[in-house]
Amino acid sequence: MTALVVVAHPDPGSLTHHVARSVAASIHDRGEAAQIADLAAEGFDPRFSLADRRRYRDAGPLPADVRAEQARLDGVDDLVLVFPVYWRSMPALLKGWVDRVFVRGWAFDDRAVPFRRLLGHLTVHMVMVAGEDADGFRRRGYDVAMTTQIETGVLGYCGMNSGVIATVHESDTADGEVLAARVEEIADAVGRRAVATAADVVAG
Repeated sequence: MTALVVVAHPDPGSLTHHVARSVAASIHDRGEAAQIADLAAEGFDPRFSLADRRRYRDAGPLPADVRAEQARLDGVDDLVLVFPVYWRSMPALLKGWVDRVFVRGWAFDDRAVPFRRLLGHLTVHMVMVAGEDADGFRRRGYDVAMTTQIETGVLGYCGMNSGVIATVHESDTADGEVLAARVEEIADAVGRRAVATAADVVAG
């Protein structure tokens, strides 16, 4: 498998799911494999539990569901996160997935000297679905805030490579044809970049 498309939205009929399917199809149409991980449908528990805390303190085993997610990610070159923007961030379901899965010893090693970032093999793309327009994001600094929080704070911390970062704005108000064109544009961009990543891996 070349790409894993992780989608966090409870409604399979939502625009967010349509974007995820479009991205996966774009990658597949270019001859590379892509799987969709629907966190809501799969019943992933985003709560950082006592078991997660014990694992963090080296006082217990890695929870089985976290181990399964890490194993799934170990086999991919590209990770695509597709999610609606809730309160200028990712939904709790996806945030919890990041909290629980991207942990010490697998995503990073903060006990090593120097600090080790362990996910340099992954290129991560983010496709966000937002109700607000692009101008509003810029004027309020939300675009910079989200980039700092997610791209720098998560991807960079673990050494992941940034791929396509894109937003479908005005998701509730834009004309249907405009939204469709934007989704197609983004899916095409992610598909082309994912294929390029796969080619780089083969060449290396």
